[in-house]
Amino acid sequence: MKTPLLIAAACLLALLSTVGAALPYPILPPLFAADSANDLNNFLGLPPKLLFGIALSINPLGLLIGSTLLGPLSDRFGRRPILLASAVGAAVGHAITAWALVQQSYPLFIVARFITGLLEGNAPVARAMLADRLEGDLRVQALSWLNGAIYTGWLAGPLLAGLTLGWGITVPFWIAVIALLMAATLIAVALPRETPSTLTTSWLEVARRKHAFHLLRTPSLRQLFIIQLAYTCGVTAFYEFYPLWLVEFAGYHSKGIAWMTAVLCGVMTMSSLLAGRPSQLLPLERVRFHAYFGAAAIAIVGIGNVWLGLAAIILFGFPNAFYNALLPSWCAERFGHHGQGAVMGLISTTFCLANIIMAIIGSVLTLIDTRLILLLGAAMSTWAAWRIGHWQQELAELDSIKVETV
Repeated sequence: MKTPLLIAAACLLALLSTVGAALPYPILPPLFAADSANDLNNFLGLPPKLLFGIALSINPLGLLIGSTLLGPLSDRFGRRPILLASAVGAAVGHAITAWALVQQSYPLFIVARFITGLLEGNAPVARAMLADRLEGDLRVQALSWLNGAIYTGWLAGPLLAGLTLGWGITVPFWIAVIALLMAATLIAVALPRETPSTLTTSWLEVARRKHAFHLLRTPSLRQLFIIQLAYTCGVTAFYEFYPLWLVEFAGYHSKGIAWMTAVLCGVMTMSSLLAGRPSQLLPLERVRFHAYFGAAAIAIVGIGNVWLGLAAIILFGFPNAFYNALLPSWCAERFGHHGQGAVMGLISTTFCLANIIMAIIGSVLTLIDTRLILLLGAAMSTWAAWRIGHWQQELAELDSIKVETV
């Protein structure tokens, strides 16, 4: 099996899964803000904004659950079958979504979006696949490129929808169907069949007993979860509320926000291509440096100065891309014996959980001042960076004790 083909398959699947998750953002608002009532925006006579909120949140909920379960399932049943099943299943989910829009069936639309999100939560499996088969600097580079594909997907999804929506409301979803089936074909070619596992546990038992949060029983992984949750709470506070900051403090409208987001995604994508380069610094030392850098960028936005804030929004993409490339690679080396799928699933699930936490807190703080949620996020990310330094010392002492014992 050729390594470039393996990396290309993982990156393409990550790109398309993210595109699928981001696809509806420019499609849904006009549907639920339409002047004339229809079966989608008037289901059971409920307020259109409530229906819109449910439709917008149901796919991320599926992503959260999928990120928790698909990684451990791939540890049990193999990366290839889980990646193939998730790619084909997500394609079917997009097809059902298109059919639901044609039929104006709100319940079917919600179910289709949830199932699609569940199956698109396969980024931990792709990361685990690369962690299994690659080592050293090549592993870091491959995980960096995978992150770059994910960032590109968040940009490409809305763009694809906007460019193809004129041909029909279902066209973007059918394009996603075709693309995911092509990705499944590439996976089938790039990944050899794996030796069947001798374990007899069912998928239901794996989902119940081996989900990503099961790892929190291990003290060191519990520390990883706490640190990662604190850092990603800062990141999600930034992601979720810098557009509101742009409106309130910089006077931006939808087009300006879209361009700023495009530039930010571009910086993260380009930074991801550089993150895998060798360094003389220890991995956790580099992670800590970029966590501090990211926290500083969030804090600068939170201060409220327009020009400094605009520069900080763009520059945030650099440390965040490096952090998200370096930490999974280090975790693969340190905790891979717990199951790469489960470990990568824990990292992805933590990010999804942080999204939910900061959305709830931010909905309250923004009633007072939008800057408060950004400053809180900066403080949490700063604490995470500080804690990484102390955790690094604790791990070094633990390793020293193990060596002396041996």
